[in-house]
Amino acid sequence: MLAAWPGMGGVAIIAARYLTEKWGAKEFGSIAPEGFFDLSGVLIEDNTVRDLEFPENKFYLSRSRGRRDWIIFIGEAQPLMNGYRLANLVLDVAQKFGVKKLYTFAAAPTHIYHTKKPRVLAVATMPKLIRGLEKYDVAPLKQGSISGLNGLLLGAAKQRNIAGICLLGEIPIYTTHIANPRSAKAVLQVLAQMSNLEIDLTDIDRWAKETGEEIEEKIYQLKESFGEEAKELIDYFARLAEQTSEEELGPEYKTDELLKEIERFLRDKGEQKGGN
Repeated sequence: MLAAWPGMGGVAIIAARYLTEKWGAKEFGSIAPEGFFDLSGVLIEDNTVRDLEFPENKFYLSRSRGRRDWIIFIGEAQPLMNGYRLANLVLDVAQKFGVKKLYTFAAAPTHIYHTKKPRVLAVATMPKLIRGLEKYDVAPLKQGSISGLNGLLLGAAKQRNIAGICLLGEIPIYTTHIANPRSAKAVLQVLAQMSNLEIDLTDIDRWAKETGEEIEEKIYQLKESFGEEAKELIDYFARLAEQTSEEELGPEYKTDELLKEIERFLRDKGEQKGGN
């Protein structure tokens, strides 16, 4: 079973939806939104109040993939309340259908350039699963946290003694709010290795290339528009493009300060240059 909710870079949702579409998975159930989401108002269209639209939580089934059936659960939004209860409802369905292993995806923001191949980190609910990861192209996540339901579901699975693995794809810290198909592709490749699956990644590979080119254009515009004023930020991107590991970057780049600098130039400065 694979379960996914939105998160940084959209890694989990992109990967889960891609599988659902490529495999032609069929919807077979859902979890009602009441008790997990709330609305603060309504939308108006043509002088009429539109129907209330809550985020959906749906189950899909794909048969005979890698010698087994796959259940894919996709939540359109992180719940605003009762996340633990939602996680357990998902697991109720998993156990009802005899699911043997649970997978979730997440993002791992690091100092990586957006055109480079992301590493995939992994965490599991059981020590024996960690030992089994050694033969795949992943790095165990020794400590830290996984926010939202992509992580909480694993905690609830561990309480039930359900085998669970989370694959975390690296994303650049400066693209956490941008869809990252490159990292989604990376976690799908590892999932394919682990589960003996065949996944056609042609379309997501094309999307990743286009996204990388768009970010390259933004960096080029930064150089052209701000030049000396954004020298430190431009230097950061240049060093990222050249480095072979995160450790080589140097301690002078503090993540919080860097993100503020990126926002200052790519958002605030951009608005000033465009005018009102």
